[in-house]
Amino acid sequence: QVQLVESGGGLVQAGGSLRLSCAASGRTFSKSAMGWFRQAPGKEREFVAAVSWGGSLTYYADSVKGRFTISRDNAKRTVYLQMNNLKPEDTADYYCAAGTSSSTRPSDYNYWGQGTQVTVSS
Repeated sequence: QVQLVESGGGLVQAGGSLRLSCAASGRTFSKSAMGWFRQAPGKEREFVAAVSWGGSLTYYADSVKGRFTISRDNAKRTVYLQMNNLKPEDTADYYCAAGTSSSTRPSDYNYWGQGTQVTVSS
């Protein structure tokens, strides 16, 4: 089993940066693919980025390519999402998730954090 706790959200102006962290506990973390998803008010949860269990493979939604970077440190049991050049449309609750593959589908992830809020002002 994996427990996940996100942090690093907040209020930032458009063009600014934030780094989200997801601290994991549980013996299977290092063998889990990790993903970041987000959900804006009134919208469905959408894929943002994913990283393979070893960290060598990464995937991004088209809307964040070139601006966001996902990474992981298995020794620290932590996954990061560096977000640069933030836009108002990036405003959402951000969730990290653990699963068996680096999928874009929420249903492929078994464990979820409680989320951290990101608000980008124009």
